[in-house]
Amino acid sequence: MQRNTDLPEQAIGFAVPDWKPATPPSREVMTGRFCRLEPLDSARHAAALYSANALDSAGRSWTYLPYGPFDSLAAYRQWIDHFSAHADPLLFAIVDTTTEQAVGVASYLRIDPASGTIEVGHLNFSPLMQQTPIATEAMWLMMKNAFALGFRRYEWKCNALNLPSRSAAQRFGLSFEGIFRQATVVKGHNRDTAWYATIDQEWPALDEAFRKWLAPANFDAQGRQRVALSKLTETILVRRG
Repeated sequence: MQRNTDLPEQAIGFAVPDWKPATPPSREVMTGRFCRLEPLDSARHAAALYSANALDSAGRSWTYLPYGPFDSLAAYRQWIDHFSAHADPLLFAIVDTTTEQAVGVASYLRIDPASGTIEVGHLNFSPLMQQTPIATEAMWLMMKNAFALGFRRYEWKCNALNLPSRSAAQRFGLSFEGIFRQATVVKGHNRDTAWYATIDQEWPALDEAFRKWLAPANFDAQGRQRVALSKLTETILVRRG
């Protein structure tokens, strides 16, 4: 905390003398060992994603999203065609590098280069990527890219009732920042929104945690993790909730 030199009784934030706006994210492909993130495109990804999502017969992955489930491949293609034209949200297909099939979707949104803030969202992980290294690596790739572009703050927001999403945010090292009550209405129901975030000062330690977890040495011959990511990120969290 610093003091206003003209009005010493007033506290102000720490100085950021060399601040420059971040570079907006592009449609550049992000590649890891388990997955690749590429701009969402209906011709390349719709059929595989629709098939992968159909494995979730109960439609649980759509409950907290403002759209879906889709009753036909044509309807899903139409949704992709509409949203893939946007720069914000900027949607990516998550492609399994072993099968070369799209298995999930993620995006950047609320992109504010002038303030240095960016959010990850529109997360839809099909059963083919849930509880696999793909999910973790995809989130690391997006986070790594955002901080490399000069963003200072990386946000994750979800329905406050979406306990798996809240748990995932903290597993990925994003700290709880509070609940925005009656933030919006989704599918005819109230939504309280839980906020999570990490900042550039925390990123080096968080990056190291992800790299340790994703390293081949962290998996046994059956592909089971030796050390949980939550154990590696728990000391980075400023607040849980």
